[in-house]
Amino acid sequence: MNCIANKKKAKILYVTQAGLIAALYTVLTVFVGAFGLASGAVQLRLSEALCVLPFFLPAAIPGLTVGCLLSNLLLGSIWQDVIFGTLATLIGAVGARVLRRIPWLVPLPTVLSNTVIVPLVLAYAYRLEEGLPYLMLTVGLGEVLSAYVCGMVLLYAVKPYGHKIFRTR
Repeated sequence: MNCIANKKKAKILYVTQAGLIAALYTVLTVFVGAFGLASGAVQLRLSEALCVLPFFLPAAIPGLTVGCLLSNLLLGSIWQDVIFGTLATLIGAVGARVLRRIPWLVPLPTVLSNTVIVPLVLAYAYRLEEGLPYLMLTVGLGEVLSAYVCGMVLLYAVKPYGHKIFRTR
């Protein structure tokens, strides 16, 4: 009986953590969206700093993915952006979890997946005329600033307390 209760508590904790991360990602993205920085050719989604959270816990993967999905829906993105932008976040989150043993590489999958996928959506779905190389440059720079710079600051600020903040049992 105790084993079943522990498994149930672990599932509840996992879903709660994922939900909190999704909510935080969504709030940060919608807030930045109010300033016109969450979508378009020049993006600086501060919520992308949260891409380092899979370093601490696996629940961050669905949390970031659902947060991106909700953000794109709330920002009125077209269906291609909702699907492929969310896919880019999922790829980045899974990659971050895989690379967790090398902390300085944790944001790299997020930067790469968004730098490749998002400009394709902007160029072909939104038909932005800036050109694919320019869009890759601007989205890539925004990802480096938000996911790498802000993300690494977050990772190293939280790392000493991560075992207390992000418990998995």
